[in-house]
Amino acid sequence: MRSLLLATLFFLGGAEPNTHAVVLDDYPRRIGIDVENYRFELTLSDETDVLVGRTTVSVRFTNNGVTELALDLTEVGDGGSGMTVHGVSSGGVGLVWVHEDDVLTINLTEAGRAGLRRDVVIEYSGIPAAGLVPGPNAYGDRTFFSDNWPNRARNWLPTIDHPYDKSMNEMLVTAPAHYQVVSNGLLIEQTDRGDGTRMSHWKNSVPIATWLYVLGVAEFAVQQVDDFDGRAIQTWVYQQDRDAGFYDFAVPTKAAMEFYDEYVGPYAYEKLANITSPVTGGGMEAASAIMYHETSVTGERSVRWRNVIIHEVAHQWFGNAVSASDWDDVWLSEGFATYFTLLFIEHAYGRDEFVAGLRNSADRVFTQYENDPEYRIVHDDLADMGRVTSGATYQKGSWILHMLRNHMGDEAFWDGIRVYYAQYMNGNATTDDFRTVMEQASGLDLTSFFQQWLYSGGNPRLEGWWEYDSTARAIRIEINQTQSAGPTFELPLEIGVHFDGAALPAIVEQVAVDARFHRFVIPVETEPTGVTLDPNVRLLFESNFRPRQ
Repeated sequence: MRSLLLATLFFLGGAEPNTHAVVLDDYPRRIGIDVENYRFELTLSDETDVLVGRTTVSVRFTNNGVTELALDLTEVGDGGSGMTVHGVSSGGVGLVWVHEDDVLTINLTEAGRAGLRRDVVIEYSGIPAAGLVPGPNAYGDRTFFSDNWPNRARNWLPTIDHPYDKSMNEMLVTAPAHYQVVSNGLLIEQTDRGDGTRMSHWKNSVPIATWLYVLGVAEFAVQQVDDFDGRAIQTWVYQQDRDAGFYDFAVPTKAAMEFYDEYVGPYAYEKLANITSPVTGGGMEAASAIMYHETSVTGERSVRWRNVIIHEVAHQWFGNAVSASDWDDVWLSEGFATYFTLLFIEHAYGRDEFVAGLRNSADRVFTQYENDPEYRIVHDDLADMGRVTSGATYQKGSWILHMLRNHMGDEAFWDGIRVYYAQYMNGNATTDDFRTVMEQASGLDLTSFFQQWLYSGGNPRLEGWWEYDSTARAIRIEINQTQSAGPTFELPLEIGVHFDGAALPAIVEQVAVDARFHRFVIPVETEPTGVTLDPNVRLLFESNFRPRQ
């Protein structure tokens, strides 16, 4: 690179100071209680949609004096769906409880002491209002499938239905014997009851968030595709889709797992199953048991569904193993999975597909911001769960990681990612936790970077022109930030100079765009055929940049 002769002529101010405060979403944390395991005993039937449940909640107290256990469980509503509690006990002794406002509050009688563990049993039944959906699949066959995102587990499972409290879980599902049952973790028992039903016991020994709990009950075709580091890779598709489904899901799961294992850290779970479902919109990254909409089976290994598989596998690391502590930090799941999908695509299929993915993501970000220009990735105190995610959470979140990687440099970025994953694996993290790790890895103060990209709205829009001055043998450039929302961004912008119609620039200069108005001069010996902004695709911005008329 050559040095720039003339820098900014006018400076009108840079990024706003770091003014964000950490504000938790409005879910009431259960202070002094850590749920270590849920044991769900569920009975399903072909004659009715009623779910009969018995849940054992294994609680460890982290404070002294805890006298109540509050669990999310949806009550019976006007339409007749919801759960009715029949009894609550501990150690065989009945407990007093109140079920109102969709919260089951249990009086523990004896106050808990820090470090002690206690089991509480809830007996209940009802037709789930959401979360577990009985009904026909594409072939008209009856099935039962979970759909817990983001906080619908409470419609059929009594839980602390928030990602801050991760726990192990097991499902003992009794259903008509013509069904196969799949869930998180490992299948440790299948027993025919002798009455036309079968009990399937799945046990997950790794703590996960409740929205990652999964149940699929259908007439499946099941294939052990491969294994990764001793963990089975499986395919579960409808029996009618056996051949096409086994073909579609044979790749690229293992290759993606190998990539993330090498570059990020070890896989956390006991298996990985790809499962088709009638109730999943696209893909749902349930831990160790990924759900895909039934239309994913095409027999053609389409690029679209290939990329969905990669995305959901990436989630096993980001979102699942490392979960956001707070709904406002959900970009730590979706933004990460989106960018790490692109990183695997670059690794497996080349730079051109990677860049095409970045450009497509940018287009989607700009489209969303046309309607919501003030949208912030970390949105603070989110009350409307329907706005937990947006296109920006995925696509802009991905771009923020890409820009951070370029800001830090590859080596520091990957060092930071590995430390972040190791430190928070099977736990929870905040955006500030991530920032701290990346600052330690790079030696940089990333406060301003995080403030302008994550805690502020808007995106940069650059407008300007270039012209060649043959007398001065130089290119004159004007670049203005014209966005109406958000801060004045600080951008390390690269400018590419092209000669003889070449697609690649012969000269790349980096300039600081940190105000509303700039003029730059780049000396060149001959007249260029083009000048481009960001030729290496490093920054997220809209632009209208052209030769001066």
